[in-house]
Amino acid sequence: MISLRETLRRVVDVVLVSCFLSATALAQSGEVSLRGQVTDQSGAVVPGIPVGLIGPGGAMREATTEASEGRYVFRDLPAATYTLRVRVKGFADIEKPGVAIVRGQPQVVDIRLTVVMEQQEFTVKEDEAPSVSVSSSNNASAVTLQGDELQALSDDPTDLQADLQALAGPSAGPSGGAMFVNGFSGGTLPAKESIREIRINQNPFSPEYDKLGYGRIEIFTKPGTEKYHGTINYGFGKDFWNSRNPYSAQKAPFMLNEFEGNVGGPLGKRASFAFEWQRNMVDNGSITNVVTLDPQTLTAGAFTSVLTTPQRFTRINPRVDYQLNQNNTLTVAYDFTHSDIRDGGIGGFDLISRGYHVQYTDQTVQLTETVVLGRNINETRFQYYRTAMQTMPNSLSPEIRVLGSFNGGGAQNGQSFDTQNNFELQNYTSMVRSRHTWRFGIRLRGELDDSIARQNFNGTFTFAGGSIQSIERYRRTLLFHQMGNSEAQIRALGGGATQFSIDTGIPNLSARQVDVGVFAGDEWQVRSNVTMDLGFRYETQSYIHDWRDFAPRVAISWAPGGGASNSRAKTVVRAGFGIFYDRFPLSDIVTAERYNGIVQQQHVVGNPDFFFDPTIPSAATLAALGYQSSEEVSSRLRTPYVMQSALTFERQLSASTAFAVTYTNSHGVHLFRSQDINAPLPGTYDPNVPGKPTFPLGHPGPVFLMDSSGIYNQNQIVANINTRLNRGVSLFGFYVLNRAMSSSDGIDTVPANPYSLTGEYGPAATDVRHRVTFGGSINTKWNLRVSPFVIVQSGAPFDVTTGSDLYGTTLFNGRPGIATDPSKPGVIQTRYGLLDPNPSPDEHILGRNYGRGPAQTRVNIRVAKAIGFGGETGRSAEQGPAASAGGATAAQASGRGLGGIIGSPKTVRRYNLIISMSIQNLLNHTNPGPITGDITSPLFGSANRVAGGPNGEGFFETANNRRLEAQIRFTF
Repeated sequence: MISLRETLRRVVDVVLVSCFLSATALAQSGEVSLRGQVTDQSGAVVPGIPVGLIGPGGAMREATTEASEGRYVFRDLPAATYTLRVRVKGFADIEKPGVAIVRGQPQVVDIRLTVVMEQQEFTVKEDEAPSVSVSSSNNASAVTLQGDELQALSDDPTDLQADLQALAGPSAGPSGGAMFVNGFSGGTLPAKESIREIRINQNPFSPEYDKLGYGRIEIFTKPGTEKYHGTINYGFGKDFWNSRNPYSAQKAPFMLNEFEGNVGGPLGKRASFAFEWQRNMVDNGSITNVVTLDPQTLTAGAFTSVLTTPQRFTRINPRVDYQLNQNNTLTVAYDFTHSDIRDGGIGGFDLISRGYHVQYTDQTVQLTETVVLGRNINETRFQYYRTAMQTMPNSLSPEIRVLGSFNGGGAQNGQSFDTQNNFELQNYTSMVRSRHTWRFGIRLRGELDDSIARQNFNGTFTFAGGSIQSIERYRRTLLFHQMGNSEAQIRALGGGATQFSIDTGIPNLSARQVDVGVFAGDEWQVRSNVTMDLGFRYETQSYIHDWRDFAPRVAISWAPGGGASNSRAKTVVRAGFGIFYDRFPLSDIVTAERYNGIVQQQHVVGNPDFFFDPTIPSAATLAALGYQSSEEVSSRLRTPYVMQSALTFERQLSASTAFAVTYTNSHGVHLFRSQDINAPLPGTYDPNVPGKPTFPLGHPGPVFLMDSSGIYNQNQIVANINTRLNRGVSLFGFYVLNRAMSSSDGIDTVPANPYSLTGEYGPAATDVRHRVTFGGSINTKWNLRVSPFVIVQSGAPFDVTTGSDLYGTTLFNGRPGIATDPSKPGVIQTRYGLLDPNPSPDEHILGRNYGRGPAQTRVNIRVAKAIGFGGETGRSAEQGPAASAGGATAAQASGRGLGGIIGSPKTVRRYNLIISMSIQNLLNHTNPGPITGDITSPLFGSANRVAGGPNGEGFFETANNRRLEAQIRFTF
């Protein structure tokens, strides 16, 4: 392995070279003569608008406010007196004469736009209709949400994250989507109230990012403003107006109380602040839906239970923006979150006894300095992210796993603590020279993990299937024990635990790693209708021997027939190719170092005969009865990468509607997975016949090797449309046709047969064939806003298994054979045919992820009503354009003049009270969760819980199927 010292030395060399190049580039910059920031009435920045400057003789220059902070810059102006002009539809014209420019004395003129009395209140970019262009950051296949469009998304962090992942689509390759907050990787998802803008799939082949562009989610939070403003929000939800969870015999209890607020404004003339707080209290009914035994009769039957899980979350998030001088701006942000969950881990297959108490405390500090020197911008960003977690089980009893039926006993996470410290340093430089826009920089990240893990220190008894169902094996065990039979007699009668496992050793472990990435890119406007992007990225990390991670990126955009006479393109064709690398995560390093057989020992005993003993045998006894399982990292481990190419056709259908269709091809190699390199040799192990198998390494026990031998192939077509019919209607939607095949779904994927990879290449976990997403915002003249969000998708694949260890790997991931003899004992009739849980050599084995789950449908809607009071700041928002005396106006005739009924729910009053109702799963459609793939399970082919996992707060909110949340918000 590469030593940490050697890695740091190389990283320092790269950092010094990068800083030298940045300093050299900045030293060559031109002189800033005039700069400023454009904001609207609320103080929000206004990006992407033209700012004109009229000089002596009427000569006109123009600059465009940049995307992130709404700033404009004029450079190298001759000494003279100028007039600054801004004309934007929907706002009053701005003209500031007498702007005197003197060489060496740059001027700062900030501009605040005011809504004109005859128009609706709306920020410029929100009002701007979607358009196509050859700009690399304006691809029509991207989704950009801000302002009212964000209201279509859920306030709940669980659903918000699911909404964003659905918008990103299955385009993110084998490793899933990546989320960046204010340019930083990792961290926590901010509250929706503090989000300024969300960009999805923008500029997919940019070398600035390590992750795949299709599937990348960028979130930008709101800065402070020049005017004091604030919001107080209260959300309430209760089970009495929700629908029953279909996997519970009774309506589960649910109570939600959410308090949120933010305030912001100026801190003197050169600084502003924003402060956000949040307190969420959710009591969620955790639903267990299993097949277990009646304690009196020992007959198997369905069983459901509900226990209220109290969940509490607190967040504090201050931010300060400070202008150090005319060229330097500093942003400092701090985020503190704390989650406390009691009786977690209950639900699905897990009985109430499996509960535990968990606490999370996360802290994030972000520092960003932006330097503007002439035609160059340099950004230095630093983030420190610390997360601390501790778990305390309610019971220290051994776990009892009856596969595909229920999980009982105690929780096996033990009393554990985990503290992670993450550092990220970025230095990015942008330069504009004629037709070229260059951007280059470096990112350095460090991770440290201090862990105390007592996972499975209490032991686990597993009852597996095979010739009989696992629940039947468990029933016979209890029944024959009550009849006074010995453990050996119980086993001879088909009972007895299949396996016992327990971990012993040292719980403490510390690990760390460093990774670095450098990039450079050039956006070259070859002609007015042709843009080419050329770039490269290089990445490396400590711990693994792989220094070959060069990632070229290239993209081209062409507007056919465009030119000087065609200032606005109607059609744009894009093509691109890029290589994207993944990293070997620190969590897997921790796993390999912890379970190496020295730090901790994983003891496994097959067919244990001490299930009813009052104590667990000693480690020495267990070593004699069974063997140890260990894990290690391959010395030839390589970093996975995906080669992705894309071809896009974009068309401006009308002045308010843009359409795009994209074909992407992704080929991934060196995907992570694990293999048992010490599995019993073929012919020496039979799960139904006791004996001593032969192990290739000369000692018993599995050795799971983490390697990078997986592959991934994906083809998809994405069609999306984005329309703003007028200022009150903003809608978007897309359809995805997708096919993804792979031989691995991650590091935990282990081939079912360690000596045959036949059937391992099959549908990937991302192989969701069809997906339709629709959303938007419709604002009526009665200050009423309706925001729908709809997701419909076909079923995801799942693996079909026997629920037994067919090859002596200690894993229960063997796959069944397609039975050729219907009379063979134990064969099972399924929707996939007659399957054999004990396949013979002549039977064809099912491939990986052969099963297919049901479709999912989610229809969410939010309805909001705004009531304004206090002094007016402009004309009421519901007022639209006046009708002409002769009938419909030209805008109305074109379908864009719905101003009579469409408007904004924001009033122009100083104070606003917004009352809303959010409905999740409006149609009360049952969306099943994970499908049980064990053919010997009584629940095979079905789910025992609704879809949905924990959110960023660690909360579950799945007690009810259709969920309503009332909200009241006060803004000023």
